[in-house]
Amino acid sequence: MMARPEHIGTRVPILSAAEAVSYIEDGSCIGFCGAGGGIGESTQCILALRDRFAETGAPKNLTLWHATGLGDRGEQGMSPLALPGMVSRVYGGHWAQSPKLAELAEKNEIEAYNFPQGVMSQLLRVMAAGQPGMLSRVGIGTFIDPRMQGGRLNTCTTEKLLKIVVCNNQEYIYYPVIPIDVCMIRGTTADTEGYVSMEDEIAFLDTLAMAQAVHNNNGLVIVQVKRVVKKGSIHPKQVKLPGYLIDAIVVDPDQGQLYNGSDRFFSGDYIQEDDEITPLPLNQRKVVARRALMEISPGNVGNVGVGIADGIGLVAREEGIGDEFTLTVETGPVGGATAQGIYFGASINAKALMDMPSQFDFYGGGGLDVAYLSFAEVDQMGNVNVHKFNGKIVGTGGFVDICAGSKKIIFCGTLRAGGLKTSVGDGQISIDQEGKFEKFLPQLSAITFSGQEALKQGKKVFFITERAVFKLGKNGLILIEAAPGMDVQRDVIDKMGFVPKIAEHVKVMDPRIFCEAVMGIRQEFMIKHC
Repeated sequence: MMARPEHIGTRVPILSAAEAVSYIEDGSCIGFCGAGGGIGESTQCILALRDRFAETGAPKNLTLWHATGLGDRGEQGMSPLALPGMVSRVYGGHWAQSPKLAELAEKNEIEAYNFPQGVMSQLLRVMAAGQPGMLSRVGIGTFIDPRMQGGRLNTCTTEKLLKIVVCNNQEYIYYPVIPIDVCMIRGTTADTEGYVSMEDEIAFLDTLAMAQAVHNNNGLVIVQVKRVVKKGSIHPKQVKLPGYLIDAIVVDPDQGQLYNGSDRFFSGDYIQEDDEITPLPLNQRKVVARRALMEISPGNVGNVGVGIADGIGLVAREEGIGDEFTLTVETGPVGGATAQGIYFGASINAKALMDMPSQFDFYGGGGLDVAYLSFAEVDQMGNVNVHKFNGKIVGTGGFVDICAGSKKIIFCGTLRAGGLKTSVGDGQISIDQEGKFEKFLPQLSAITFSGQEALKQGKKVFFITERAVFKLGKNGLILIEAAPGMDVQRDVIDKMGFVPKIAEHVKVMDPRIFCEAVMGIRQEFMIKHC
């Protein structure tokens, strides 16, 4: 049993971050809540843990557990914990936000697993309930499948944790519970009995589920908050974490919603006028977002992922159709327009905020009509790799869960990568500097999305780039559209690593996509999809 700070009655100890992490023992498994850009991250506790190890060499040989990606793709998040000897194993849903930790895995200096974000968040509830594991279709046919890599990211990770189970003539992956000894979570306000509200938080994430899982494992639950108030002074409907779950409170009066501060539009306290949202500049990213928008229908419920796809909500608001369907983000927001880059997961004008495990319940049950996801590499059979390429570990995040649960999948990205420069305007696009690297390859080194598995399940799959659109058919990718000004052979096929199937009639992408003015698609959008 993990040692815990002494409580006096129902009063929870208020400790410094250094005092709180002093209870963590060698070999512990530590769970972290949070998401990119500082969302829900207990930053002071992470830094205190780093400082303790740097000064004393303890605690060592830790196992780290995180469903989401924490960090800024640089020095923040979990990168401070990438110290020799401190960490021996990591279970991560996403890795690229904390590249220092990913580098240790790439060098085979730590054992590294990558499981789907949704599965990991749902596993927390399974842990809390005292169950041994869960069955899921998520990951079948991908690198998560135990008949392939089983979610292992490097050669020093040899323990096989997953297995295939057949139930009612259907294959499932069995994901076992990974007991967590300590967790570092965050809220906004705690009373002296440890009851915590999250009024300033951008997302609830899997905070409650993690606290319950660790508490029921006789572990140590540390919560970082902005302030402490008198016991009983938080309205019970505002309490997200009951006090009996909490072992230590760490106060950071300067705690912001994000690394760059706070914005009450993100926490839903204010609603921003649509015309106050800065439009995307007309470039290749906006071209992809505009064309992708045309694949959604009124009343649909969709998911939008990180990367080039994250501008779809903003384009929809420019066109006046943002309220005609609902876009969700896996971290919990429902509706609104998501922030971009490292702050993905923070949404403006959200209509609701779900716990992350519940959001993935909806996804896993087939609730999504459409999903917008980015891609790194694609092969001729429509398989996609996003989790590990060019020797770099990125991780899946919610990608695998979302693909498994969506009826229609729209992959968004440029045709090539590495210095691609384009000029967009006057109804067409031109290539000023071609990308150095092929993204459409004859064969992939690893599979994060199985095209053939998707077709078996009756999913519709499209690949939208700045110069062409492809559809997935039973024999592989089919070129169905090309951008105005593009020569199909020279600018598309010759720039791919394989020759796709060609539709009998290759359409021209709508020229309005490539014009500075708003496309003006509201009326036809409503008529077309009636």
